[in-house]
Formats: sequence, C-alpha cells, structure tokens
Amino acid sequence: MKTMQIYAFDMNCVGHINHGLWTHPRDRSAHYTDLDYWTEFAKTAERGKLDGIFLADIVGVYDVYRGSPSPVIETGAQIPVNDPMIPISAMAYVTKHLGFGVTVNTTYEPPFLLARRMSTLDHLTKGRIGWNIVTGYLDGAARSMGFDKLPEHDARYDAAEEYLEILYKLWEGSWDDDAVVRDKAGGVYADPSKVRSVRHDGKYYRMEGIHLSEPSPQRTPLLFQAGASARGQDFAARHAECVFIAGPNPKAAKPTVDALRAKATEFGRGADALKILSLITVVVGRTEKEARDKLEDYRRHASVEASLAHYSASTGIDFSKYGLDDVIDQSSTNANQSALATITKQAPSR
Repeated sequence: MKTMQIYAFDMNCVGHINHGLWTHPRDRSAHYTDLDYWTEFAKTAERGKLDGIFLADIVGVYDVYRGSPSPVIETGAQIPVNDPMIPISAMAYVTKHLGFGVTVNTTYEPPFLLARRMSTLDHLTKGRIGWNIVTGYLDGAARSMGFDKLPEHDARYDAAEEYLEILYKLWEGSWDDDAVVRDKAGGVYADPSKVRSVRHDGKYYRMEGIHLSEPSPQRTPLLFQAGASARGQDFAARHAECVFIAGPNPKAAKPTVDALRAKATEFGRGADALKILSLITVVVGRTEKEARDKLEDYRRHASVEASLAHYSASTGIDFSKYGLDDVIDQSSTNANQSALATITKQAPSR
C-alpha cells in the first residue's frame, strides 16, 4: 500500500489561495511578518504529523484583471509578499521531522547563487529542504526584473533545463565527499585536490566557479515541479521527484497523472519515480453538519474580486471582459497553461 504524503500549503503573505479569509476573526495570517507566526505554524504541523510545509512564491503582482494591480492590492491577494526561504531555518530549528518545500523561480536568479542558498538551507534543516522549480508566468514580474516581457513558455523550460544542468554540477561535482577534513592540528580545513571548478558555456548561461558550500546532507535537494503543460510534464518527468497538480476531481486529474507516469517511464525512471500531490482544501468538523457550517462561515469572507484577479493572472485572461455564461475558448497563452486547461480542455461538459 502506498503511503499518502500530506503537506500544508502556504505562502509568506496575507492571502494565499483562499482569498479574503484574512478578514475572518480567527485568521492570524496578517501576522506573517512575525517569525513567531512561522515557528508556531511549523510546530503545529509537526504535532499534527504532517509530512511537511510547502511555501509557494510569486515575483510580481497580478495586474491582468481590469488591467490594474488595484484589486489584489486592496484585497491582499498575494501582495504584499515576503521571501519564502527566510523563515525556513527558524521553522526547521523548532521541529525535528517536518520537511520543507520552497518555490524559487529559475528565470530571474543566477544558478550559482541559488546553488549556495539551497545548500545553506539543506545544512540548516539537516537535509529537510525541497525546491519547487518554476519558470514564472507574469509579464509584470519580467518587467520588474528588467525584461521587456516574459520569455516564451517553452523557452523558459529550455533555459530551466540548462539551469538544472549547472546546479547538478555544482551540488554533485564540485566537492568530493571527503574533501572536508577539518584537520585542526594540521591547519587544513579542506583538501584543495578534491575541490574543483564547474564550467558551463551554453545557450542561456555561462559560468565558471567552485561551489561555495561544502557538501550538504542531500547535496541536491528534493525536487518538486508543478507544470502540467506538455513541456512542463517533460521537465517534471526528467527531474522532479514530486509533482503538484490541481485537478478539480480524480477523473479530471487522471489524464495528467497518466501522462506524467508514462513520460517518467519513457525517460527510463519508471512510473513510480514520481509522487503526485494534488491540491485539496479540507474543512473539518466533529460532524458533517459542523464542517458544512464552517465552510459556509468561511465563504462569507471569501473575496470573489481577489479570486478573479488571481485567476486572470494565472491564465493570462482578463475575466472582467467575460459574462458569467460566456465560453472561454482560448487554446494557449504565455501564462500558466495548466490553469487555463482547467477551464477549457479539462472543463467538465454541462
């Protein structure tokens, strides 16, 4: 029997996925700037026997809906948002077994620097860190980073393949396992003959240098991926150990799961090489009525405007231009293609 993996899914901000719930009297997410908020969250998750906490991230503001960032700024929908990596070492310090996944975008950060940050967290968490590999989908984020616009969808994945190639060389090949000797009497911390420079000269990246961190417990962290487009599935089948999907039900999720497992087999990894984790929101109660009453209570605090703004940015479609009964028939955008497929290709027929 396969073991189910359960992660709490959050973000270093006020409003992550269930927009508007920060207004609920019991909600404490407005304390996201307080480190105690994150350490208490981690202790609660470990006490509840969760496998880990997964922190999402976005570098940009959702400005597709109504052509403005105002709706998300007003409602606190993933803005303001802080760096997700910084609280993790403190969360690891107050826990023993909890794993941590963190989203970092390959498009806007040199691989050499990310290699060190991940190795640092791998050391500080004692091997409990995972990386969710994303390439971004917001034109606004691209402009913030000095680009005219976001690179094309498949080109972002092509660059990410090269990015991973560099990281594997740095994490796995720059330092031998026995390079660090810590010889106090001889005054030798590491043997230079067992440390080597990494060189890469490719289409998207050029670099040469020694990895700045000594070998960490995992070397390469646990790799997550969340792209469900054809190119994203190829990438996940080659590199990921865990894949996040967001199928609205098992029937809708099955084609994506089958495709991922088939591709993993095609690349010689085997169908069981990937763990598939599906997004689900759970409302609990001692009885079904109590749970349903809670759900209705939460719904009274939900922000439709924030949700539309978030989904508009995810799909690249301004939903303010559509009526409730209008059909959305776009086949592709340069944004999140899996999010678009959910309301087009994978949408249930009426």
